[in-house]
This record gives sequence, structure tokens and C-alpha cells, in this order.
Amino acid sequence: MKIASFNINNINSRLENLLAWLAAAKPDVVCLQELKARDMQFPRSALAAAGYGAVWKGEPTWNGVAILARGSEPVLTRDALPGDDADKQSRYIEAAVSGIVIACIYAPNGNPQPGPKFQYKLAWHARLEAHAEQLLDTGLPVVLAGDYNIVPEPRDIYATRSYDDNALVQPESRASFAALLEQGWADGLRKKHPKETLYTFWDYRRNRWPRDAGLRLDHILLSKKLARRLTAAGIDRDVRGEDGASDHAPVWVELK
Repeated sequence: MKIASFNINNINSRLENLLAWLAAAKPDVVCLQELKARDMQFPRSALAAAGYGAVWKGEPTWNGVAILARGSEPVLTRDALPGDDADKQSRYIEAAVSGIVIACIYAPNGNPQPGPKFQYKLAWHARLEAHAEQLLDTGLPVVLAGDYNIVPEPRDIYATRSYDDNALVQPESRASFAALLEQGWADGLRKKHPKETLYTFWDYRRNRWPRDAGLRLDHILLSKKLARRLTAAGIDRDVRGEDGASDHAPVWVELK
């Protein structure tokens, strides 16, 4: 079973790119972030024609998340992260696919920091940690996949001082990600590639893609049951180099 995550950065503007990648990579499950589309604008028909059922939570202009399943319809279990009923941003959706709980995450960026956006980021991650622990307690096989907007370690960013004040690399942000690993979640990419340089995002600005000046922001975390089934993991870097590409590349894991 191949499970992928892809920050598509506007699903309708990049639908052609998405469909081409789906046809080539053939993931069984896909978590999408930054749809940047209202619910009614989601391209359900085009995805169905490509063989994918979907659940989604849209939002005009920003955010938006979706879960796709090849040859089946995901069963929606949650369309918001619990813990703050006043938070209406479309950043979390959860569904059951083939006996696995799939959580799609688009965590807050948090910039500029310090400030209210950074505090929202930390509060959101605290809610994620609480819910993630509850998911582990169920004993079910669970995947937490998405754009976490956190660079977990210094090796997960190219050599630069330009990000020193960025919310993505702050100690508090990294501690939030580390807290999930301490709960028992496995970082799928790092489990299979413990020593390699891994990037999933290259900013459009300052020629960062040609220079391979990247960051690792997109992560697939696996519950203990699924971590034992992990056989492969990777990043489809070539997708980032296509015309009209998102600034993120798809990441994926394979489970036996």
C-alpha cells in the first residue's frame, strides 16, 4: 500500500500536474494540502475519472485539505482538529481507508515570529499532539501525513542563515515535532533514509530549486503497527521541476 502526501499549492491551477503524477506514481492514498478552493470548486469529477474517491475540506484563497483513495471512497471521520471550536481554518481532515485511519495535516506556518501567528502555530501543534496521543490510544493503525511547516533538524534545511528567525526552525517548533516522535510515532522518511539529505520544499524565490536550496517540511508519521509494515519511503523530486509545479514535492511511504 502506497500512501503519499502532496502540498499541491492550488489544486485547480495545478490539476494537470496532479493528474499526471497520480497516473505515474499510482499512490493508493494521497493527502493533499493547500487546496486554495471552496468545497464546491474541488475537482471531484476529474479525480473520479482518474480513479480516485475523495473527501475534502475547502476554504477560499488559503488552506484546504483532502484525502484521495484509489478505487474506493474514503470514509470521513473528522473534518477539523479538536480542541478549539472557534478555529475555522481548513487544516485537518481524517478518514478511514482500507482499515487505516488517515489524517491529513496542513499545519500553520507561524510567520512572522514572534507574534500572534507564531502563538497560533504552537497552540495548533499542542492540539495536534493531544489528538495524536488519543489516536495512538485507540490501538488502530494510523497515518499522520502532511505539511507540518516544521524543519525537524538542522540537517533538514540547506546551509543558510536566512531562516534563523523563521518560525519553521524555531526551537519551540522543533520541540512540537519531537513531541510526536516521543509519543511513539515513526518518521517514515527518516526511518528509511536515516543519513541522507532530504528536502520536500523549494521556495520559488532566489533560484532555490535549481540550487537545491530546500527544506524538509512534509512528513508522514506512522503508528507503531504501521511502522513495522514500512518497506520503502521517498520523495518524488522530479515533480518539483515540472512546468507550473507546486513549490513542494510529493512524499510517500510503502507498507506491506
